[in-house]
Amino acid sequence: MVVCSLACWRCRWLLPLLLGLAIIMGIIALAGRGWLESESAPYVHQASLWESCTRGEQDLNWNCESLMDYGWGRAAAATYLVGFVILVICFALAVIAFSVEILRFNFVRGIGGLLFVVAAFQIIGLVIYPVKFTEEIPLTGANMFSWAYGFGWASTVVVIGCAFFFCCLPNWEDEVLGNIKPTYYYSSPERAPYLN
Repeated sequence: MVVCSLACWRCRWLLPLLLGLAIIMGIIALAGRGWLESESAPYVHQASLWESCTRGEQDLNWNCESLMDYGWGRAAAATYLVGFVILVICFALAVIAFSVEILRFNFVRGIGGLLFVVAAFQIIGLVIYPVKFTEEIPLTGANMFSWAYGFGWASTVVVIGCAFFFCCLPNWEDEVLGNIKPTYYYSSPERAPYLN
């Protein structure tokens, strides 16, 4: 294995940094109006996690309806939002784990487990949304799931990757802390004849 790619003391902040990146992408997904958009002009449809907006081809004003009026809309928003809140908690725990000397590896695997829970919640929300949206909301023209929806998936992929790293990191605790002496291999036969 690649020693979790974190087998150095200087690299210990890489995982909290990645979790911070996942949080930023999650905020973009939660606030963005680009979950679903018209594929080409005239742009007559756009939707966020919270509402769906349409307009006529010549109209400049958007007419929006809340997706919270639908059970599936509340379910998609709630599952994604719960996953996001747990992600923020995991970020705070990761900062604590890598800041405090004693606590660092005591609950790193627990953070990894929580991140798998985050991924499960986010995936549920990201699957419910397009399936039920296309079934229940009338679509006009060619539409596509767009940038904000993509940020939701990107956040989830980063969370899954971090979950694996948090779970495997305690296996290399000594390497990360620098407690293992380096091993030197000599290629010169005079210096180490027993290696031949």
